[in-house]
Amino acid sequence: MSSDNSRKVNTPRARLSYPHLFEPQQYGEQEPKYSCELLFEEGTDLSQLKAAVDVAIEEKWGNKPPKKLRLPFRDGDEKEDKDGYEGVTFIVARAKQQPGLVKGRTLEPVTDRNDIYGGCYVIANVTAFAYEHKQGGKGVSFALNHVLKVADGERFGGEPQNASQVFESADIDPAAFGDEVESNLI
Repeated sequence: MSSDNSRKVNTPRARLSYPHLFEPQQYGEQEPKYSCELLFEEGTDLSQLKAAVDVAIEEKWGNKPPKKLRLPFRDGDEKEDKDGYEGVTFIVARAKQQPGLVKGRTLEPVTDRNDIYGGCYVIANVTAFAYEHKQGGKGVSFALNHVLKVADGERFGGEPQNASQVFESADIDPAAFGDEVESNLI
């Protein structure tokens, strides 16, 4: 049996999508988890990730893996309605604990939520693990350990707008908030 280290790897550079890295997100009945999707451009070498998956399979099922095994690598073309997914392979990574978040060559901790967003480029540290659900589902997935932001990218969904600018011309009754109302009486 191998150690956790043979299943723990750094991903190649990936584009970050659906990042829930500061607050855990709840999906259905499951407990809330931190998560993200990592999009790899066509031609990216995924051999280290695939090797980690192979180790997880061997540790769980030996040399007789189940026939209907769900693997973590997904075709981005499945999400034809989502920008940025065309022609990519992607994985989902989740964690119960908040992943470590750092940026740049100095590995400075990320404290501003605006620094890591859907569309930036990252390298993630993940651990492959095999699972077997009571309902019969079997497969391999990735646990999310850490995320390193390596470059900015075009945000999915466009740049966020400043709320003050968006509502600058809104018709607001000053009296509704207790503001003094100027009198136009003579």
